[in-house]
Amino acid sequence: MDDEYTPEIVSVIDDDGSEYLFEELDRIETDNGKYIALLPVLEDDAVIDNDDEGVEVLILKVDEDDGSPILSQIEDSKEYDEVCKIFEERLIEFD
Repeated sequence: MDDEYTPEIVSVIDDDGSEYLFEELDRIETDNGKYIALLPVLEDDAVIDNDDEGVEVLILKVDEDDGSPILSQIEDSKEYDEVCKIFEERLIEFD
């Protein structure tokens, strides 16, 4: 049996048509909507410096347009804080 972890990779295309790859960390659904936590996929030769702040997790809202998922920034700071707290609690439970 193969227990090797295979991450779910998500391709995100911004308004300028540039593509970025992210690893999906988690998804949640609340009364306000659906959300996803993403971690940027680093290039094979990329190294995180000890002086760096680290890699930032991106939390986005998931909407749909004609059945296709649309990821957008969470504009409301209260909504963003609530969603971040839920993801943080889930991460602690996972650990």
